[in-house]
Amino acid sequence: MGTVLILSIDTSAIASAALLTGEGEILAAFATEDTRSHAEVLAPGIKNLMDTAGVTPAELDAVVVGVGPGPFTGLRSGIATARTLGFAWNKPVHGVMSLDAIAVDAALDAWRLGIDEFAVATDARRKEVYWAHYRSTGGTAELLAGPFVSDPAEVPELPVYGVGAGLYPELLHGVSGFTDAQPTASALGRTAVVRLVRGLPLLDTTPLYLRESDAKVPGPRKR
Repeated sequence: MGTVLILSIDTSAIASAALLTGEGEILAAFATEDTRSHAEVLAPGIKNLMDTAGVTPAELDAVVVGVGPGPFTGLRSGIATARTLGFAWNKPVHGVMSLDAIAVDAALDAWRLGIDEFAVATDARRKEVYWAHYRSTGGTAELLAGPFVSDPAEVPELPVYGVGAGLYPELLHGVSGFTDAQPTASALGRTAVVRLVRGLPLLDTTPLYLRESDAKVPGPRKR
């Protein structure tokens, strides 16, 4: 096809995937609304995505995947799928922090509104949020601190982008139009493209769980 092609996957919140060019053009994308059925929908969704776009695995140049922070089960589904496809297709697999997928669009809005620093917050359940602190620099997002998982009250008093602000409006200063924003593969892919074009490093695929899984190995049976 004569251009760079990237398959982007994110399951830190919803299950989503996208095909992008090296210029950031989205060729095809899908995203679910369900936050609990990632494993069931992701692989069939990717197959349908590539079939619709007429793209074969051989034409891909790389796979990028959101590495969180996010819930253990959902995040693991996306990373395991990306690693498996990368191995099967012999393609490099890169990680991107999922909060960056919101920050890339938030930075443009912040720059337009004259906002210097802002936070991105998503739902961590248990009445907590995943969040990170950014600076808007000419329409791009510079990570200043994070990611963290905490009570919403511990997020700095900054304009907050992301669904976390919509869940806790009494504690977080949400920015209108962005209080239902979730990380998506489309935005994640654009973030990866920007970094690749600028020669900036991407992450590996180590997941950012930030807290331990609820699943525990059973102890010895009591007599």
